[in-house]
Amino acid sequence: MKTPLVLVLLILLSATATLPSEALNVRGHLLKSKTFLSPPIFLRPGSVSNKWYYDITFPRGHLALKSFNAEVVDEHGVPVPLHETYLHHWVVEPYYTVKDTAADESHKHSKIILNRNSGVCKTTLGQYYGLGSETRHTATWVPDPYGIDIGNPEAPPEGHEEKWLLNVHAIDTRGVTDKLGCTECKCDLYNVTVDEYGRRIAKDYTGGLFCCYDETQCKMKGGFADGEARKVFLRYTVMWLDWSDAVLPVKIYIFDVTDRALLEGKSEPACKVEYQVEECSSENRAKNSCVHVQATKQVLPRGGDIVFGVAHQHSGGIGASLHGEDGRLLCESMATYGDSQEAGNEAGYIVGMSTCYPKPGTVRVRDGEVLTVVSNYSSERQHTGVMGLFYILVAEHEQQQLPAAAGKPGMCFSFPVSWCLPSWLSSNM
Repeated sequence: MKTPLVLVLLILLSATATLPSEALNVRGHLLKSKTFLSPPIFLRPGSVSNKWYYDITFPRGHLALKSFNAEVVDEHGVPVPLHETYLHHWVVEPYYTVKDTAADESHKHSKIILNRNSGVCKTTLGQYYGLGSETRHTATWVPDPYGIDIGNPEAPPEGHEEKWLLNVHAIDTRGVTDKLGCTECKCDLYNVTVDEYGRRIAKDYTGGLFCCYDETQCKMKGGFADGEARKVFLRYTVMWLDWSDAVLPVKIYIFDVTDRALLEGKSEPACKVEYQVEECSSENRAKNSCVHVQATKQVLPRGGDIVFGVAHQHSGGIGASLHGEDGRLLCESMATYGDSQEAGNEAGYIVGMSTCYPKPGTVRVRDGEVLTVVSNYSSERQHTGVMGLFYILVAEHEQQQLPAAAGKPGMCFSFPVSWCLPSWLSSNM
């Protein structure tokens, strides 16, 4: 039985579409869907929650993960707008723990073995999925016939089992003096001089994750400091198939534009996750050219066909792109901003990132190919603690020489815009 065309379009074009709990997919195999809630997150006006939740509710068994979509909702299930609770990020990943270990003990490092993605920055960015403010309108669907292989009973070390963890970083901006500054984690607004581990923060570090850790407080307007706590949840919907020979496995790779290791001749990746965008010069402002371009090169360990790609950026982000060793465009992902007040369309916030779904076999990369990631931000004003990450899914194949047509960009449904790496940039890298 073939998959209905309408269902395919809904899945590919909408990250938030309402789908039936079960539908036929991938050569007649059953597609399943279920929605869960994170543990409650308690936030007072101006407060921050950045907690890790272990052994979260998650589908069990040997499965092909097809999508993971999420959003912040209140205790009545009503979506919460970003201008009230800013979703800095959420990440989810599997781990192994000794069988029968109590859930409240599983967070102990001696009890768990992280099952991270395939690279490139898996020591610092090990998640399988992760998004932020863009989560409501960013597709995470893994196209057919591919899937992310999870729950394989042969994968855990002997005596262990697979479980899942979730990290949610949320910032309550009700009543704060500077909403954007609070979401960008500016250190002066949080009045902190040490990080969450008690280490002194460098004087030239003006904003980022070191300053908005769990239970910190952003600067408030008068009369709001004693506001009542609000209970919110991350509501997440998982779609999957039971694993079968009809599914082709894909590997998850995350690139980080802050990693300068290869450019500096170092052997190990040095992904810093975040960076700072300085306000553009008066000369560039006069030219109406206030765009900050950050780029780097990283090695893809194993090649194959790229079947999905998406970037993660913060406010001020314009978009990002990934390029092959010969400069060909592999994928680009552009930011969409809201223009209203309702949840999912909040003015001034990134509410979605476009995704790439290349036609199978058209976007190929080699083992060890050096790829370039480019992240563009508006520099009309300074931005602190920004990110320039790029996620791709790769279906591995026997290595071969790149075809002559490989110089053509991959097909991106959302934005058919040519975005080539500037020659001056590639020649200086």
